[in-house]
Amino acid sequence: MAEKRDYYEVLGVQKGASADEIKKAYRKLAKENHPDLHPGDKAAEERFKEINEAYEILSDEDKRAKYDQYGHAAFDPNAGFGGGFDGFGGFGDLGDIFGDLFSGFGFGGGATRANPNAPRRGENLRVSVNISFEEAAFGCKKDVTIGKVEKCAECNGTGCAPGTTPEVCPDCKGSGQVRTTQRTPFGMAQSTAACSKCKGTGKIIHQPCKTCRGLGSVRKQQKINVTIPAGIDDGQTISLRGQGNAGVNGGSAGDLLVTVIVRPHARFERDGSSVLLDQEISYAQAALGAEVEVPTLDGPVKLTIPEGTQPGSVFRLRGKGIPYLRGSGRGDQFVTVRLGVPKNLTSSQKELLRQFAASMGELDGGKSGIFGKKKK
Repeated sequence: MAEKRDYYEVLGVQKGASADEIKKAYRKLAKENHPDLHPGDKAAEERFKEINEAYEILSDEDKRAKYDQYGHAAFDPNAGFGGGFDGFGGFGDLGDIFGDLFSGFGFGGGATRANPNAPRRGENLRVSVNISFEEAAFGCKKDVTIGKVEKCAECNGTGCAPGTTPEVCPDCKGSGQVRTTQRTPFGMAQSTAACSKCKGTGKIIHQPCKTCRGLGSVRKQQKINVTIPAGIDDGQTISLRGQGNAGVNGGSAGDLLVTVIVRPHARFERDGSSVLLDQEISYAQAALGAEVEVPTLDGPVKLTIPEGTQPGSVFRLRGKGIPYLRGSGRGDQFVTVRLGVPKNLTSSQKELLRQFAASMGELDGGKSGIFGKKKK
């Protein structure tokens, strides 16, 4: 398998680039390599996938921080970085050491810790979903698969085998912590530490649940159907309440935060609720006027080009833009006309153009053309 390129290199930005710089670079590259512009080009398709993968990581603050610290290994399940950095876990219980030393001097070593049996809310989960320009405009439904912590159905979250209950720890009386007093060169000092008998839980389970092994919760893969509202924009996040990890001791579940990544369109660009389109027309159409067909989100429509239209002119198609995310109605589509210069003209076509140019005074050596007028 080929080695993955650095995500910053893929998007052509510096490591310290701002979120706006990353988004701008992504839009430019994704549009240049869009599969619709390169049909059948496998290399362009792979570049497009690589660009989307890089943006999915660098556009998320949490994922970007992990990538900056660990690189691609941060998202490799076989690399062993799933838990991240665990503070001072490798150096023993430094909290207890400092508590023993300073508790007698008012540094907080003897402060009471939180009740281990109090209800605690579950953690939020984050996931990204890729959608097309049209799906963002009109809304859609997407399935996302996540690994989440759920309350064990076998023991109903108690951690005990069915028909049994946990015992209140006799050493800490359910508080999960014990207080000790010891003599130091500075006098008697008190310290608080996690109860060794119950490991700080405040309870002892004699017969653990076989399904969750006494934890009270299990991790499962779950498919969740997410409704993407019409009018959502790139980078916006949808919150699904209660779809995160299960709470502890009867606490509420966390939320699932779904961040939307909108793939660039081959022709359209978005500015708020407006759709922008560049449309090429010929010199004859601009000079004489014409009716041309232009694409919209609702399908092709006829656009009237008035006689004498200049390059860069902008036409408005009312109600053909993006639906408003909050409220009814839609924005507009703005069509900017560009002048297309023909290539590979035939001899007869060139001669006709020369005749036209001569009639406009453009081929007489400057006597009656632009230079001639300037001389006069």
